[in-house]
Amino acid sequence: MRAWVVRAGVNGEREHVALGEGLLLVGWNELGDLSDFATREDIKTAVAAAYPDEGPYTVGNWTGQLYRFVHEVQVGDFAVLPLRSGRVAVGRVVGDYEHRPDVTDGPHHVRRVEWLVKDVDRQSIQPDLQNSMGSLLTVFELSRFAAAERVAALAGGEADPGRPDADEFAAGLTEPTKLYEEVRRRAADDPLTLSIRDFLAVWGVQRRYPAAVDQIKNDLDERGLVTVPPFTEGSIDSTIAVLAGGAEPDEAGTSAVTRLTSSSSAVSHLPGNALDAVQRLVERDSGEPGPQDVAYRVSNLESANRMPESVAVGDSLATAMTVMVLRGYSQLPVLDADGRLRGVVSWESIGRARMADPRATLEAATVRGQEADRSDDLLDWIGTVQQSGYVLVRDHEHKVCGLITASDLTVQFGTRVRPFVLVEEIEQRLRRVVDQFIPLDRIRATVPPRRASQVNSAANLTFGAYKHLLRVPENWAALGWAIDQEHFLAALEECRQFRNGLMHFSPDPVTEDQLLPAQGLLELLRSMDPQN
Repeated sequence: MRAWVVRAGVNGEREHVALGEGLLLVGWNELGDLSDFATREDIKTAVAAAYPDEGPYTVGNWTGQLYRFVHEVQVGDFAVLPLRSGRVAVGRVVGDYEHRPDVTDGPHHVRRVEWLVKDVDRQSIQPDLQNSMGSLLTVFELSRFAAAERVAALAGGEADPGRPDADEFAAGLTEPTKLYEEVRRRAADDPLTLSIRDFLAVWGVQRRYPAAVDQIKNDLDERGLVTVPPFTEGSIDSTIAVLAGGAEPDEAGTSAVTRLTSSSSAVSHLPGNALDAVQRLVERDSGEPGPQDVAYRVSNLESANRMPESVAVGDSLATAMTVMVLRGYSQLPVLDADGRLRGVVSWESIGRARMADPRATLEAATVRGQEADRSDDLLDWIGTVQQSGYVLVRDHEHKVCGLITASDLTVQFGTRVRPFVLVEEIEQRLRRVVDQFIPLDRIRATVPPRRASQVNSAANLTFGAYKHLLRVPENWAALGWAIDQEHFLAALEECRQFRNGLMHFSPDPVTEDQLLPAQGLLELLRSMDPQN
């Protein structure tokens, strides 16, 4: 037994027919009878032929929904229909797929359903199940958190019993629903745009850890949402748009993604590199979500997204030299009228050109410049930056959009090293005071008996063990510290969580605000243990 949501149109416009005639209905009327299409590939071929203007991503997405509706939904499964009133109808599927070509004012693809209850109050549904119902897809399965059994309870007139592990349920799971509602509320030419930092905050996270990225990607997939550019690309303060990538075609037979690429008013709302990302999405050769690996990209550096000062082809060498002196630059990019790189002028190239000809022009002093794509791995360009002192950055149209210098790399990686150094000093100070004031037998008592013999000093303890060790009254008293124990232990726990976060890869730097708790704890430890 499985549970499926089958929406009655993008805005619920078919719900009266669905409830009145006992039907599940989907759009895609340009397609004929799907009964004879036994495989996904068969349906995909038909979709591609019926909607020739759509790219592979949309074709693949629609194929998956139609295949589910025709083949995966089974007689006896539960069907859920979210209603415009805010309530929910629940029924049981009683018929196989049917094609109704003679219907002139409604969908041609239907399945029979017996509605068991048509007015389930959303307040009787737990937030996590409501959240799962929030996809922008037309056809999708409710598969998480024992959803089928809980839908069965709703069908029987009972309240949602909740997920089996409800004691671990995080209240923040309701937040993505607000994002979905905002995307749904907006018109196609007014997509939701926000910074990656604000986007992550919807899920209650501050940095793109792998676990957080996986959770967000799964939530987006279940809701039929897509971000452009991918939220895993660019700096944490760069802008993305959130789109309804899986919604069925509108009356004109086009998808939201295709409408976006063809609407100049919609594109004007997007960040500069988003149009390229939308195009890549349209051209993706599979309906499955593409890779969104979190990595150190060139675009993760702020300077890679900040247009550098430049001179144009045809400017005088005097102009270039004046700008370089005024700004303290060692080099300047030379751009053509389209903003593409034609070379670089530097003090070295100027000197060489004037040695050959004292009246040398800008063209004579222009040499080839190094260019990286925004999506390149940053680590691949470190050697070039170290050797040349810089590398220019270009966007999807090969226009210059940024400049990375050795100074930028120093700041980038210096910022990343600093938290580790800070936490290491905290651990070293904790080890020293524990070893100095607390006997080894009481240190060993902190760990399970089977590991006690392996503990020869505080260096063998995990960071989390210090909280338990110092909660023991006689151990705390042994330190002789005239500070509040509970506040110290709370700060220690906050630092432990911060330390654990550092151990998980993220391309996003730690901010000063995020460093403050650990810095405060270190200052306190230095005060209590001033030696060294």
